[in-house]
Parts: sequence; C-alpha cells; structure tokens
Amino acid sequence: MNYKLMRYVIGWLIIFESVFMFLSALVAVIYREKAVYSFLISMGIGLLAGALLIVRKPKNKSIHAKEGFVIVSISWVVLSIYGAFPFVLSENIPNVLNAVFESVSGFTTTGATILNEIETLEKSILFWRSFTHWIGGMGVLVFIMAILPLAGGSNIYLMKAESTGPDINKLVPRMKNTALILYGMYFGLTLVEIFLLLMAGMNLYDALTTAFSTAGTGGFAVKNDSLAGYSPAIQNIVTIFMILFGVNFNIYYMILCKKLKNTILNTELKVYLGILAAATLAVAINIYHIYENFGTAIQQSVFQIASIMSSTGFATTDFNLWPEFSKMVLVVVMMIGACAGSTGGGIKVSRIVILGKSLIKELEISVHPRNIKKVKLNGRFIEHEVIRSVNAFMVAYIAVFAISTLLISLDNFDFTSSFTAVAAMINNTGPGLEAVGPVENFAKFSVLSKCVCIFDMLAGRLELFPLLILFAPTTWKK
Repeated sequence: MNYKLMRYVIGWLIIFESVFMFLSALVAVIYREKAVYSFLISMGIGLLAGALLIVRKPKNKSIHAKEGFVIVSISWVVLSIYGAFPFVLSENIPNVLNAVFESVSGFTTTGATILNEIETLEKSILFWRSFTHWIGGMGVLVFIMAILPLAGGSNIYLMKAESTGPDINKLVPRMKNTALILYGMYFGLTLVEIFLLLMAGMNLYDALTTAFSTAGTGGFAVKNDSLAGYSPAIQNIVTIFMILFGVNFNIYYMILCKKLKNTILNTELKVYLGILAAATLAVAINIYHIYENFGTAIQQSVFQIASIMSSTGFATTDFNLWPEFSKMVLVVVMMIGACAGSTGGGIKVSRIVILGKSLIKELEISVHPRNIKKVKLNGRFIEHEVIRSVNAFMVAYIAVFAISTLLISLDNFDFTSSFTAVAAMINNTGPGLEAVGPVENFAKFSVLSKCVCIFDMLAGRLELFPLLILFAPTTWKK
C-alpha cells in the first residue's frame, strides 16, 4: 500500500475543499452572517492540515487497483467529515453525528436530511449544503486529476473507483484530459441551467443552489417545501436538467464530436428514456383522479419520476399520498437509477441491460446447450470481466441492502419506512416513503440507524466495492 501517496492525495483533497468553502464564506459576507467565521476557521484548519500533508512529495506516484479503491474510499470519508466543520462551528447543526450525516448526504448527492426547518438556517450554510452536491456529483478526485498530474496513466484506477457504472473508458488517451473534458461539460450544463432559471424568474441565490443540487442530482433545496412553491416553468426546467444529468456524459462528448449515430443507437440511453416515458405515463394515468387534469398529472408525474430515477430527490408534491401503484413505480425506478457515467445513483441502467441480456443468454443456452452465444451492447461484445463485476455488484448490493434493513428495523419503524429508507440511502435518492417520505426527514432515527445510513450513502456513491474493500484483511497486507 502506497501510504505516502495516499497522504499526498488526501492533503490536496483537503486544500481543494478549503478553497471551495471560500464561496460559502463570500455568501456569508454578502448576507452579513456569523457563519463567515465558521467558514474562515474551517478553511484555516483545512489549509494548514493540507499543507502539512503535501509538504513532502511521494517519490512513487504510481497507483494500482488496490491503492485506487483505498485512496478514494478514505478520501470520501475525510471529505465528508471535514465538510461537516462549518455546520458544527456555526451551530446551525451543533450535533456532530447529525452534521456528518448532512455532510455525507451532500457530498454523496443523496439529499436526505435531519433538518426539520431548513429556512431557519443561514443562507451561507444552505449554500454550502447545495454546493457539496455539485462537488460530489462528478467526483472531487476527478477534479483533482484535471488539475494535478498525480500518477500519469495509472490514475485511471482513481476514476474507476470514483465514477459510476460497470465499466469506465477514457474519452481521450490522457486521463487528465478526460477529467478536464468531463468537468468542462459538467460546468457548462450547470451554467446553462442557472441562466434558464434566472430567465424563468428565479433570484440568483435560489438559481445557484437549485442548479448545484440538480447538477449533482442531490436534491437539497433552500425551501421547506423543496420546489413546490416555484412556478411550473421553473419546475419544468429542473425536470429537463434532472433527466440530462442522469445521462452518461460520454453521450455529450459524442454529440460534441458530432457522432450522432452512436448517440441515437446507444442502448442505455434508449432504455433510460424509455423507462422514464413508460413510468411517467403509468403514474400520470394512476394519479389523474387526484388532479383531475391530465396536463397537471403528466407534469407532476414526469417531475417525480425524473427526480427519483436520476436520484435527485426534489419534490413538488407529497407522493406519500399517491396510490400504492404509483409509489411502487417510484421505488422501482429509484432502484434502477440513472445511466452509468452520470451524476445519478441507483443500480444503473447499463447494469440492468446487461443483467437482462445475460438472463436471455442463459435461457437460450438452457434450451440449446451447444449454442455459443455472447452478450452484446451497442454492437460490441461485453467482456466476461464486466459481466462478472455486474453479477458481483448485485450480490453485494442485495447483501448490504438486507443487512442495513435488518439493522434499521431495530428502530421499530414499519416495513415500508425501513425498506425505502435503505433504498433511498444506497441509491443516493434522499426521500423514501411513509416515515421517510418527501415531507419527512431522518432526525427521528437512532444513532445506530444514522450510522448505517452514513455507511450506505458512501457505499452507494462509490458503488460498494471501494468501501467494502476497506474491510477485507488482504487489502492491508503487503
């Protein structure tokens, strides 16, 4: 294990996070809030700690698979704990565990909260909450790779550990350039959303925080009613961008390269949009009697389906009051999630497609044992290692899900609440159903359940293996 490189990367991570806090400190100055001191103190601590960690450069900067997993996992834990400093120091969230929960929920783009009254918090603190979504959405280590030459070509292991989906490919030969392209597209889409929200009548503060939460598919809002109080035009803009940020960013790169044929024929994109459309129509028909207007039913349906499937978690209505069929559809799309290579959570559409194709292959082989059949996706054969990793992911997903549900059930909530709480955490969605619905929060959970939720949020964002590998004894053997 290359501990010196781990120290070096974590040092830069803390420094970058300290710099990111400057924007929130500036917001505190603009609104003349006491939280400015909390941000300045946090920044001072972070810059000092980071400087001490990077003062000696490691001679060996190569990163192997094991180092990539461990560095990313520990970096995200450090990122989240340090991100909780302003919450605690400002006394907006004085309880340390609650502050860490809120910070983890922010960086993992989950959007679950322990806060009962959001609007009572200082604006700079709410700005930091939303900004953590934007930082964590694309991945902070991806950003560091775009700025710093850490380990040459071997830093693909950092991207593999932090990015979403069963397989990660370079957009261009150099990983640094790939990271720059990804963040360039991410930044560009965020700016476009901010501009459109301003044009629709949102004030600058709300537009920034909403865009940050949408881009990271996180869902932290600055209003108690999430986005319910905004105009239909603003809600529709957010709906479009929730869908867009749930798309694989490789698609946008192909569009920029004018490879439109590859975009149109992309299987994952077609399945993603198909599920969105089918789920929206099914729910709209099921909730028509509530709104008695099909246009309103469609608008509410597509917003919530896009919000849950992309794992954003914004709400414009209390879908706890919807019929059971609609709520079941929401749970299903929550678990399917967005596309691989997006900022969204969930199992990912590509994994669902691969599992479906693998099942069909096995059924055909069982009927015709002598046939040789391989799984194809987008016209290419899928390597056995990818299929194996998808199968292993599903086993780990089910195991973590089951154990977490058992532990949370000790709080004696009803089954729906316990089940959907874990589903919301591990899929990084935010709201669940019943006791953890869109108008509820996680403040009522016990210390054990909050710790389980924190683990599940981190595991879900890092797609299980990077975090689980920390508990494997072989990881720490020489």
